[in-house]
Amino acid sequence: MSVTAQKQRTLKSEPRRNDADTLALEIVEKLTYSLGKTTDAARLHDWEQATALAVRDRIIDQWLTSSRKAREEGAKRVCYLSMEFLIGRLLRDAISNLGLTEPVSEALARYGVELDLVELLEPDAALGNGGLGRLAACFMESMASVGIPAFGYGIRYVHGFFRQEIVDGAQVELPETWLDHGNPWEFERRERSFEIGFGGKVSTLEEPGKATRYVWRPAERVLAVAYDTPVIGWRGGHANTLRLWGAHPLDPILLDTFNSGDHVGALVESNKAEAITRILYPADSHQAGQELRLRQEFFFSSASLQDIIRRHLTTNESLSNLADKVSIQLNDTHPAVSVAELMRLLVDVHQMDWDEAWAVTRATFSYTNHTLLPEALETWPVQLFERLLPRQMQIIYAINAEVIRGARAERDFSGEAVSAISLIDENNGRRVRMGQIAFVGSHSVNGVSGLHTELMKETVFGDLHRLYPERIQNKTNGVTPRRWLLQSNPGLTGLISEAIGDGFRDDIEKLIELDPLAQDAGFRERFAAVKRANKERLCAQIEDRLATSIDPSAIFDIQVKRIHEYKRQFLNVIEAVALYEQIRAHPEIDWTPRVKIFAGKAAPSYAQAKEIIRLAGDVSRVINSDPAVRNLLKVVFIPNYNVSLAEIIMPAADISEQISTAGLEASGTGNMKFALNGALTIGTLDGANVEMLEHLGEENIFIFGLKAGEVAELRRNGHTGRGAIEEQPLLRSALDSIASGVFCQDEPGRYSGLVDAIRDRDWWMIAADFKAYWDTQRRLDALWGDRAHWDAIAVRNTARMGWFSSDRAIREYARDIWHTPPSA
Repeated sequence: MSVTAQKQRTLKSEPRRNDADTLALEIVEKLTYSLGKTTDAARLHDWEQATALAVRDRIIDQWLTSSRKAREEGAKRVCYLSMEFLIGRLLRDAISNLGLTEPVSEALARYGVELDLVELLEPDAALGNGGLGRLAACFMESMASVGIPAFGYGIRYVHGFFRQEIVDGAQVELPETWLDHGNPWEFERRERSFEIGFGGKVSTLEEPGKATRYVWRPAERVLAVAYDTPVIGWRGGHANTLRLWGAHPLDPILLDTFNSGDHVGALVESNKAEAITRILYPADSHQAGQELRLRQEFFFSSASLQDIIRRHLTTNESLSNLADKVSIQLNDTHPAVSVAELMRLLVDVHQMDWDEAWAVTRATFSYTNHTLLPEALETWPVQLFERLLPRQMQIIYAINAEVIRGARAERDFSGEAVSAISLIDENNGRRVRMGQIAFVGSHSVNGVSGLHTELMKETVFGDLHRLYPERIQNKTNGVTPRRWLLQSNPGLTGLISEAIGDGFRDDIEKLIELDPLAQDAGFRERFAAVKRANKERLCAQIEDRLATSIDPSAIFDIQVKRIHEYKRQFLNVIEAVALYEQIRAHPEIDWTPRVKIFAGKAAPSYAQAKEIIRLAGDVSRVINSDPAVRNLLKVVFIPNYNVSLAEIIMPAADISEQISTAGLEASGTGNMKFALNGALTIGTLDGANVEMLEHLGEENIFIFGLKAGEVAELRRNGHTGRGAIEEQPLLRSALDSIASGVFCQDEPGRYSGLVDAIRDRDWWMIAADFKAYWDTQRRLDALWGDRAHWDAIAVRNTARMGWFSSDRAIREYARDIWHTPPSA
């Protein structure tokens, strides 16, 4: 027996012990031999690193076992391609999923170290922006938890999405330095590297009796190097791989250039390569930003596909059965170039017949759409695409011709219908439509909530749905209950365990057993006490970050998400101004104390969104310093929203703001996390709010405003906000105050553009929905006065949210799209 086999047998027959004594010894061993520190010299950061390494060893044991089992069984793998993986801190996640919280806490305590403080030192991985990346992280954890062999593929951003600071009320973007102290969770795989080409020319090879072959000779090449992070599932039963690609130059320095005296020029190629993986989502408002964004998308797509093919061919003789062994999920439109690149690899590199390659490609890919906003579906100028990816552009033209021929022959498409399904938009400066490419190149296309899926069929993919009527299906999003309840809200988790036992930890849908306890006064009181403790924890965070004191007995009315006009933070701010004016005008009314809490980042080039952040800050400054308000209303904007901050905010929320313009939010997952933690949702009938209404019951969620069809009808009829503003004195007064400079006396006209957009167009239906929003908020004020009723609704929200688990969503994907059975 080989030494390796003996070691594997030893590991299998003698699993690691997880008692505090063993863990204490192993943590000190890591401290000594991996970090070169004694226990006396170690700082808190050293303990964090050593603890992570000791925990990681246990994950590696399962990681190797899971990989070997999948390989031996020939299991079908899911490959999840995503530009974002917002994984947050991993130490607590790993400790919790392995069931090591108590022994690790005890092990560290022996050296006077607190686990809670150690966990706080881990930086959030800056690998995403918002819901898209967080969903990908939830799905990776759930695939491991339900036992689906999977690889997540993305980019190892060195700085990722920016760190947000608020300076003089305005957002300032700074680089995120999450890798400054290394990353104990990742493994660099230099042997897993692939060349990625850009530019150059395509030539043909003609051989008698054979089809013409195409050879792409790129002008520029970079190296994609794999960095692997193991993702451990619940109870440590299975582990998968998150493989992120780092960009490296083939030659780190141009030595001849350096020796000639051009020391800066010698590093040009190195800098150009490394720029690909520096920043998440470079601003694409200019040509250079667009080019870098397209480079990023092709870079990680091509590297991932080459890796998938390499792995497949180690155990299979050909690529003809690729779809039987691999299912590739495109998480939104960013990896859509994968369709053309897989065709290139199959046809040009592996010399597969075109028709067979196209059949294999469509059978392998599936596509999740996350937005109905046309600008988010991504289109690229043909000239840019052709210059950067000339062979892929040829393939897109060939696919387009095939699709159009089929549409004419099979569905009698012509004229505008052909133009609508074309992969090339000929009406707006000739642009490549990436959403269309993802659609036609996949066997399954799914939306992420029931409403979103139906709107996809009617709007952005209406003509493609007519061409392929069986292709679109729905898979409503979910969130992992391990992070968003068990880890982020231990007080509530403990209370639930006392009430209904621990079965919900393994099957979150057993939360429904809590439902009868909404009528139990004693349980409601304990539930409210947990909420109060979570609110006090958030108060301490706000005091520490902003030097602002807030009252935990007030309603915590929270809206945290990416700042965007359709998400309507502006509507929330306007309501705060109207409420402020009413409190000052009517001191005789017994107003309900309320704290409005905002957090979120605006894209660096999104001027209107940045103005909304600044307005929130200006309104906050005026309201919070006005003694006439008597602390009945406060407005707080917490900078640099990330996963770790969300884990503190969501358990503390009394009200969850999900107020997007109806028909524009694909799903939302923040709405699910808030409700799971007992917050009451105020929202439009949009995204997954529709399904939450069905599961919670209309008496336990607070829906207001226009429906998606009504929004579309108003827009068609040329709606503006002027009529609604004139009919609503509260709204008119609030907008006049904002526009006239009440909240920015140093620059009175600062927000006139935001207000004029409502008066002249009201595209986001702020004026149209304001009265319904105001009235619903006052209903919530009144309900707060009946705490027994409020708390009963909060309990029912937690009890009825089990269906919105990412485990359920993943099982549906596995059954209906990937056709791979989970093992748990």
